[in-house]
Amino acid sequence: MDIGTTSTKATIFTESGRFVSSHSIEYPIIHPKPDWAEQDPSVIYLAVLNSIRSAIIKADIHGTQLIGIGISSAMHSLIAVDQEGELLTNSIIWADNRSIDYVRKLKEDLNGHQIYMRTGTPIHPMSPLSKLLWMKGERPDIFAKAAKWISIKEYITWKWFHTYFVDYSIASTTGLFNLNELEWDQDVLTLLGIDKEKLSQPVPTTAVYQGMDRDAADFMGIPADIPIVAGASDGVLANLGVGAIEEGELAVTIGTSGAIRTVVSQPLTDPEGRTFCYALSEDKWVIGGPVNNGGIALRWFKDQFVSYENAIPTEKDSFEALIDSASDIPAGAQGLLFLPYLTGERAPHWNADARGVFFGISLAHQKEHFVRSVMEGVAYAVYSVGKVLNSLAGSSKVIRVSGGFARSDIWRQIVADVFDESVVVPESHESSGLGAAVLTLYALGHIDSLEKVKEMVHVSAVQNAISENAAIYRELFGVYERVYKNLEEEFKIIAEFQRRRDNSIS
Repeated sequence: MDIGTTSTKATIFTESGRFVSSHSIEYPIIHPKPDWAEQDPSVIYLAVLNSIRSAIIKADIHGTQLIGIGISSAMHSLIAVDQEGELLTNSIIWADNRSIDYVRKLKEDLNGHQIYMRTGTPIHPMSPLSKLLWMKGERPDIFAKAAKWISIKEYITWKWFHTYFVDYSIASTTGLFNLNELEWDQDVLTLLGIDKEKLSQPVPTTAVYQGMDRDAADFMGIPADIPIVAGASDGVLANLGVGAIEEGELAVTIGTSGAIRTVVSQPLTDPEGRTFCYALSEDKWVIGGPVNNGGIALRWFKDQFVSYENAIPTEKDSFEALIDSASDIPAGAQGLLFLPYLTGERAPHWNADARGVFFGISLAHQKEHFVRSVMEGVAYAVYSVGKVLNSLAGSSKVIRVSGGFARSDIWRQIVADVFDESVVVPESHESSGLGAAVLTLYALGHIDSLEKVKEMVHVSAVQNAISENAAIYRELFGVYERVYKNLEEEFKIIAEFQRRRDNSIS
């Protein structure tokens, strides 16, 4: 069960990791005001029920044949509920930036860096910590009334089991959870003015629950006593699902947004605060960084600037046509650089004020150059985090990729060349779903270690770096970094201008 930002997908696998069936249901992001990003938890709950039910029907199996269900979930959501579990808010998701002023206060006045070092969650508007500070300051009525503060995953499991629990992985993405103690951080709770009874009980990612709500089980067509494994966040499970489970193996995911991660054997935070550290299991931790702007940057460019003379029948075909149009453009797009910060940026800068930039435009540049530069800009953003990971955890041995970009030869080649390393493409693109399935098998005793995933992940392609292209990207990446640095103060000024204008219009 993979509860994502834009859709929920239920995927059924065999014990050997073979894909059987899947079903996904999309839902909207609600933007009631500038900088706000919310979703309706009740809509997502229905998507969970219906996607599981439909995946079972598609598989042509009976629900009693399922061994168990593991749960993957997007990170950083925050929901307030009352004593009866009724919703007081929508789910405030990672893309919400309304708490930016409280983030500045955390960084400047409230020992934000020390909080990061203990919790592993960078100080940023995405974090439930900053969202809670905003709630306390701006919505004291809701803050006082809330009986529990939970994530979307906890909302789903509460509907099933009528008890509040949160796995170590999701807990470690809140900014409230002490990585070394595996418990809510008392200093952070004191800062917020709440006690741990307002949060769920932290449990291992392998915790097993049975006896779910019978009405929900009957609707999905599964036994009420089917084992449900607490699971983890979608990011760390994507590492597991592509087989990047050993130290020195990088996992790169580029979908709507993007991320790069690697596994370490104990909690590891960055003295400069550039990376996250989230739990996978009791002895495996995932460090890395998310980038806000992955495929969303290419979608934006297509929607705003591309029209087709002949009808393109599907969204998928239109993206393929757009990417193919850049196939003859050389590496570096003839010196056209794109800083892909259309929605601010998380790692490694954690700068919600960052904005998108095309740099180096000349009369020689055509539409196809811009398309290539967008893909290269996203790859530069991911690589900038990869450099930090190498400095913290040692040089990488292999890069395993997943997400929509992994289906594109051109985009995979760009990533291989920017990193100057070979890129391994797993056969299955269901990385978070497979990771949840493998964690479930491990929790239920069907496999004796998570390393068994290596036998389940089959490689469909290997993309080797082209040395001439890698040399070009090394040169241009230095320019890319300097452009960002030189514009850092200007980003702050223009972002404040945009917020004033947005608020005056709204």
